[in-house]
Amino acid sequence: MIDISEIQRALKQEGVDGWLFFDHHQRDPLAYRILKLDPTSHATRRWYYFIPTDGDPKRLVHRIESGILDSLPGEKIVYSGWNTQVGGIQNILGAAKRIAMQYSPNCAIPYVSMVDGGTIELIRGTGVDIVSSANLIQLFEAIWTSDQLELHLEAGRRVDRVRSEAFRLIANSNHAQRRVTEWDVNRFIRAAFKEDGLVTGHGPIVAVNANMSNPHYEPTMDHHAEIRTGDAVLIDMWAKLDRPSAVYYDITWTGFCGADVPSEINNVFEVVRDARDAAVEAVKSAVAAKKTIHGFEVDDAARGHITDKGFGEYFVHRTGHSIGRDIHANGANLDNLETEDDREILPNTCFSVEPGIYLPEFGVRSEINMLIRNGKGEVTGRVQNELVQI
Repeated sequence: MIDISEIQRALKQEGVDGWLFFDHHQRDPLAYRILKLDPTSHATRRWYYFIPTDGDPKRLVHRIESGILDSLPGEKIVYSGWNTQVGGIQNILGAAKRIAMQYSPNCAIPYVSMVDGGTIELIRGTGVDIVSSANLIQLFEAIWTSDQLELHLEAGRRVDRVRSEAFRLIANSNHAQRRVTEWDVNRFIRAAFKEDGLVTGHGPIVAVNANMSNPHYEPTMDHHAEIRTGDAVLIDMWAKLDRPSAVYYDITWTGFCGADVPSEINNVFEVVRDARDAAVEAVKSAVAAKKTIHGFEVDDAARGHITDKGFGEYFVHRTGHSIGRDIHANGANLDNLETEDDREILPNTCFSVEPGIYLPEFGVRSEINMLIRNGKGEVTGRVQNELVQI
């Protein structure tokens, strides 16, 4: 059951007059999760739900689907025609002048931009100012419970074990001069996940040499490369326990097949590793000093180090992303490249730290997960400090 008073406390802190939820054909999964609605409900007509900062919520629903919000508290207003819809919107908004919606100016945070431009125009036409619900979404989507943290830590132990076994598979195959490919390792990892009670929507990334320079490369049955002695290898893997409310664990490790690692590969790894550690330290220092820290500031810490070392143009993505029940979740991202994510990193939220350098011949990424809790910034799993010598 939705806790209206909890939402209203957050609305007061955000300084808005209310939060307007809107959906049509399940376009906004955030609304369904926050309002605890059935995501499989048949929504072929527009509905609106307004939670004011003070007072009781109101529902606006179409006559032929008038029961769609019956699980929620508040007065129900029914409309049929477009003209009565506008009047209904004005009714549920009442005297509100500044409201939050799933909207982000200039689509700066795409994860929150669920409401279409036409609906934004329609609501603004009633005389209200619309601001982004991004900060509110964080509060109700990104903060973990203690149970979710335990599920994450257990997933991490299992994923780290599979990661070690995957590198061992490559080593044993090369030592025995037995052919092994990116696809073989991908299939090995997915089978191990299933055996260990882990689930994931896609992946993992297993990439060799130039394929490592494509941050979202994934091998397929028809398109993959062999992994041989003298090759560099990157494995990016993410999974969660197959349990309700479970959250992801997401890591990337890099290795080299052979005893003599080329100095260029080792140098790039060290730059990436130190950029990762600079981002981690930025979070830890801010939290320890009881200072707020925002997503873009952590990105700056990692990106600044890589730029200072002369590789800035080869770091082509944000430093990290929010982690939750979805692998890319709805908390603050570590980003001052793709967008300036000015959301505060909140306690009990988790995010990846994964800088990378992608040269034409090979790429390196190092990824760990961090969580802020009990007044500290913590890395939640194993940390790679040296290249894996496969």
